[in-house]
Amino acid sequence: MADETATELQSATTGFDALFANDIVLAREIFSSTDSPFHILGAGVCAFLEAALGMESGLMAQATQLLAEADSRAKKQLKTAKATKSSTRFPAGTEWELLQSDSVILHALTLALSESYMGYLQCFYELNSAHSKFTKLYKTVYPSGLDNYATPATSKLPSPSPSIHSESSSTHVAKQPRPSFFGRFTGSNLTTQPNPVSSTPDGPVEELIMSGTAFGYGLFNLVFSLLPAAVRGVVGFLGFKHDRKLALRALAVSANQTDVHAVFSGLVLMTYYGVVLLLSGYQADEQHILKQYLAMIDHVESRYPTGSLWILNRLIQRKKLVFELAWTLLSQRRYEEAAQTFIKITEINSWSHATYYFIAAGCYTSIKNFEKAQELLDAIPDLIDKKKIGGKDLPTEVFIKKKLAFYKEKQKRRTGSEADYVHSIKISPAEELAIFWNTHARIGKEIAHEHIAELCSLSPPVEISSPLTALGATPTLPSNPPDLDAPDELAVRSLILGIVHRTAGEYPASREFLVDAHKRHSTVKISTWVGGVACFELAVLDLKEAEVKLGGDDGVAMDSAKKIAWMDALKAAGVRLDQALSLAPQSVDLSSRLDTRISMLRDEMSTKREMIERV
Repeated sequence: MADETATELQSATTGFDALFANDIVLAREIFSSTDSPFHILGAGVCAFLEAALGMESGLMAQATQLLAEADSRAKKQLKTAKATKSSTRFPAGTEWELLQSDSVILHALTLALSESYMGYLQCFYELNSAHSKFTKLYKTVYPSGLDNYATPATSKLPSPSPSIHSESSSTHVAKQPRPSFFGRFTGSNLTTQPNPVSSTPDGPVEELIMSGTAFGYGLFNLVFSLLPAAVRGVVGFLGFKHDRKLALRALAVSANQTDVHAVFSGLVLMTYYGVVLLLSGYQADEQHILKQYLAMIDHVESRYPTGSLWILNRLIQRKKLVFELAWTLLSQRRYEEAAQTFIKITEINSWSHATYYFIAAGCYTSIKNFEKAQELLDAIPDLIDKKKIGGKDLPTEVFIKKKLAFYKEKQKRRTGSEADYVHSIKISPAEELAIFWNTHARIGKEIAHEHIAELCSLSPPVEISSPLTALGATPTLPSNPPDLDAPDELAVRSLILGIVHRTAGEYPASREFLVDAHKRHSTVKISTWVGGVACFELAVLDLKEAEVKLGGDDGVAMDSAKKIAWMDALKAAGVRLDQALSLAPQSVDLSSRLDTRISMLRDEMSTKREMIERV
């Protein structure tokens, strides 16, 4: 029985190797060669990935059928295995419990792809079941935690060295080395001494159990830790617990193995850290993240040189790349191309076409193609009505509906009619939404200067002066009514000016504008999100200013005065984040995105605090 299981697993593994090497035809042939649960699951994975990536939507039903069958077969094997002696150090049938959990996860995700209210409910039910299974598996497979298990970072070091201390470690630390990629975020005891026998899988079945358990447990903890605070509270009552550092550690342990779970763990880690780089606003050691991020890619690529990461690449090419390209074009103020690209996304992505139309309309507004912009704006209400989850509008669409009503009201106030209300728009809605994607944080100084000039040319004149505000062509004649005649618009202008001044390195002016945006919070009518975002951006400013004034790269000596100053800056930033969170309840537009950004920034601040304490 044990030999048969190992043989079937090794055969299925060659199928996954073919899949990751971009030979899906060979992968299907291998998976269809026998009807073992491993092979059926492999066939289900093929169908799931093709359905998820939009290659053949008809494969959704096939994926569901295959995954359900794999689940059923695993249950039967588990029942049989429990009556026999275990072939691994773990309880008999553990490998089948893991396979069943894998099937449940993929089945849940397949249900979510239906994008129906019932699909989401069924998905949540399945995930609840899988979470319970992986929690049980984790306690069985890793009863003493993960400290003795290598990661791609620790396993590559040339010789043993002292471990990095964590709160959970009692190991004496003689010297604190520069933290590794995973240790930097996990805070775990990343020992680089040879692992004891108990931490090394004995054969492919044990590797499946150990890598798969670490992957599943890590994935669930990571996902739940990223949920908005209000949602975390709800799922917490349902028994979900999360620990983000442990989640990242578990995924890193899994990524160091050679089975199929290791590849997926690597993809999850790269995706997560890519989001951190995009949205957190500040990184404690950005260059080190980038360096290790690329090392992670190399780690997977070395295994599949002819088709490594093809799943991620296919996803990027079909959807993500177009999405990122659109935002990149917008960030470069290439508005015509950006608008066309956002519209193109609607051809390959079913998510919120109204949002893409809204952004594209903003792009056309920026180049004064008002006719095209109005055409897109007029189409949005019907698009919103078509895209609801559980009878509710998507968060961005709630935001958009309020903005459209605001523009119409402004136009009627100024002209007596809502007709051609696009002419009432003075701050591009594309640039406004770009704030939530942190687009202005990574633009060049020249682009930042162009934003400043444009915003400062609007009446009434800005009341805050900086070396760059003079770039704006202040109106020589008073505008009646002024371009910006509502508190919301003045608050948004100050917020964007604060962000782009920070990007341009003009920190004092940035602070004045961000403080001004925050002060206007009590006067806004619909842009209630501005106050919280302004506080968040002030926290980022606190950290960036401290980086410039105090330095503090890890490994560089720092005197006590600088350490104290750094701790003060971190404390001030923490207060700002508390303010931001208090100003972003669920009733505030896109509060969940700000909540996630706050959570990520807090992680970076925690890492920075640890780095400072070590030097």
